[in-house]
Amino acid sequence: MSREEPMKNHSDNKTRRMLNILIGGEAGQGLVTVGQILAKALVRGGYSIVVTQSYQSRIRGGHNTFAIRVGVDEVIAPRESVDLLVALDRDTVTLHSKDLLPDGLVVLDGASEIDGDSLLKVPFKELAQERFSNIAALGVVSSLLGLDQGTMAGTLDDFFGKKDATLAAENDRVLAAGVGWTTRHGTSSHKLSAVSDHHKRLMMNGNEAIAFGALSAGLRLYSFYPMTPSTSIGLALAGQAKRMGLIVEQAEDEIAAINMAIGASFAGAPSMVATSGGGFALMVEGVSLAAMTETPVVVVVAQRPAPATGLPTRTEQADLEFVLHAGHGEFPRAIFTPGSVEECFHLTRKAFELAERYQGPMFLLTDQFLADSYRAVRPFELEDLTPVRAGKDVAESPPYQRFAITESGISPRLLPGMAEHLVVADSDEHTQDGHITEDLSMRRQMVEKRLRKGEGIRAEAMPPDVVGDPNPGLLLVSWGSSKGAVQEAASLMESKGERVATLHFSQVWPLVPDQFMSHLESARQVVSVEGNASGQLTRLIRRETGFDIKKKVLRYDGLPVTPESILGELNR
Repeated sequence: MSREEPMKNHSDNKTRRMLNILIGGEAGQGLVTVGQILAKALVRGGYSIVVTQSYQSRIRGGHNTFAIRVGVDEVIAPRESVDLLVALDRDTVTLHSKDLLPDGLVVLDGASEIDGDSLLKVPFKELAQERFSNIAALGVVSSLLGLDQGTMAGTLDDFFGKKDATLAAENDRVLAAGVGWTTRHGTSSHKLSAVSDHHKRLMMNGNEAIAFGALSAGLRLYSFYPMTPSTSIGLALAGQAKRMGLIVEQAEDEIAAINMAIGASFAGAPSMVATSGGGFALMVEGVSLAAMTETPVVVVVAQRPAPATGLPTRTEQADLEFVLHAGHGEFPRAIFTPGSVEECFHLTRKAFELAERYQGPMFLLTDQFLADSYRAVRPFELEDLTPVRAGKDVAESPPYQRFAITESGISPRLLPGMAEHLVVADSDEHTQDGHITEDLSMRRQMVEKRLRKGEGIRAEAMPPDVVGDPNPGLLLVSWGSSKGAVQEAASLMESKGERVATLHFSQVWPLVPDQFMSHLESARQVVSVEGNASGQLTRLIRRETGFDIKKKVLRYDGLPVTPESILGELNR
């Protein structure tokens, strides 16, 4: 578990085991390019990272940041204080200098009129043309961190490619110029310690992990309408579509997207859609259609602040209750809430497996922070991962009943055109062979049959993850993307002698009280940590168990939960 490094003054002959780097500027200045190349070079150098992207809903202009928390040891959460501030514009200094640590450093343009201590003014105009100034900044930062310049140059070339030899040569020249200037005029006070145990890792964000998890599960159709912060799932899948035999379809709206997915799944193609809260509002009728026709579909909801358009490029955890109750009528579902990039991969697979096994909609609930947060991830072990298989291998003996009433609630599922039997489905209530009925006795049996599938889903529910003191004075309860921040806050309190544990839910529905009630009841104090204004998981736990978590740490300003925000609310 990662612990906050003691913030002391560092002399030039010391190295850092952990740093927080904040790159700030306007959209269109290339700060994301700088951030992604730097982050990838750090991962290639063996370091652990957590990236936090903050951006406004604009094509150009507006203040954006790309923060990289990097460490020799595992990094599991973002941090708000800043060690190295890279200012591509004046506003970055104005807005973020208050977050600079006492021994922090600001890198800015030498032409800036800003004066003060802890400034490294770089003559960017002398080093490069304006359109290459972000590459010069990359050279400066990589030199300050002490990164291997061969790794840095290789990462730069890989990022842009070498189709344009002139452009590649100029990138390399400007990078070297930035490094050379910093070697002569910079400081070594922010040099990273070398990594002794270097494992091969990938740089991947949550949305990419969801895409690859879906591919590993056998995804064949992905339909979507672009909506931040879910859009990059479709972009990642589109990049692999030809190679993997996948159809990626941008629909005219979210209603069409989910109906396309249901239709493809009905025909036997494992399908997924992804959206955000506003788009999911349009998909809700389709969710009920999937439930009534007992058609598998995986739905990803990447949360952002609402109501309405809200803050479209920020983060929040406020759609739990919406997704839990979405769809008219009563039918079972599972809701997964990954807390890491690795969980994004594995829980997407889990959602596909449950959707196929229990023949209905399953949900993955993520958010902008995790969607855009790059991490250093060890390559996934794929050898033992098998894709889901739609339908049955052998045709049923006549008469085939698609909605046969069974003890488990799961009925035989044949695919249209794959057997001699007629495959019938209808959005109205229906008989066991799929034809419309208004027989009220049959209606009752069908409702009970569908709900019985919930018993199987419940039996497969993942228990929450418990970390820390077995007899805690303080138990922190969380879900989703706040996992790392909560665990690091607990670790910091433990380092000061407190008895602390964490209870983290990576699946919030179904809740099985036997899996976690003993932890709630044995802790002297229980505090919930959520990225919403009302404590939605807290309310759900109270509804399902009667246990009332009175103290809540809630964040709903559009920024991710951090260790500092938790400790500040707890007065630690």
